[in-house]
Amino acid sequence: MRRTCVLILSVLAGPVMADDKQFTLDVDPALVEAGLMQHLLPRFSLKTGVKVNIDAAEADLVLSNGGAPAVAQGEAVWGLSEATDPDAMRFAEWLLSDVGIRTLDGFGGGFTAPRAQAEVVEEITISGDLAAGEKAAMTHCGRCHVVNASNRMNAIGSTPSFGLMRNFSDWDVRFSTFWELKPHAAFTQIDGVTEPFPPERPSPIAPVVMTADDVGAIMAYVASIEPADLGAPIQSQ
Repeated sequence: MRRTCVLILSVLAGPVMADDKQFTLDVDPALVEAGLMQHLLPRFSLKTGVKVNIDAAEADLVLSNGGAPAVAQGEAVWGLSEATDPDAMRFAEWLLSDVGIRTLDGFGGGFTAPRAQAEVVEEITISGDLAAGEKAAMTHCGRCHVVNASNRMNAIGSTPSFGLMRNFSDWDVRFSTFWELKPHAAFTQIDGVTEPFPPERPSPIAPVVMTADDVGAIMAYVASIEPADLGAPIQSQ
């Protein structure tokens, strides 16, 4: 018998999240216990500004056995129910989109999108305060990365610039999960997203402490940057 799991997870992201941009999601407890939802939902909210509440009662959308295949782990497949709520529909479209599939693949643990599923590419509009994003990027990222021309002489030369990283096909996933990537995990704290550093393993340098609003603003700013011109490919002789 399927156990009932009730978990309220409110993800506040982006510069402003209106109270009416939210929906309720009923999820198979196995996905919650595996940590998958804690991985997916903050990233969805950072991109869309939609708050997701997980609750089995009166859900707008169900992610469980049955429905349209969306998540797989080995032979197990979880699907999405039909939805009429616009925000719930947006989550379903995001999870089935190319961006959502890459985010799911990035979680690991054998979780992936069902490979027989046709990928639906959705263009995600990233909006936010560009000035606040540039300021946050300079404050938190500019110590290592060239954010723009104004700090090109103060960054670490071995780290990629924002303009270079805009050439990556998965730049949006990288920026929305940067705190999980080496070496950031050792010194970065995102309020409400990351766990505090264990007392026996403090940050080796002055920690980078950010909010979800900071990340959302930086994402919006990076989206506005033109990818750096890397020149023509080198021709082999």
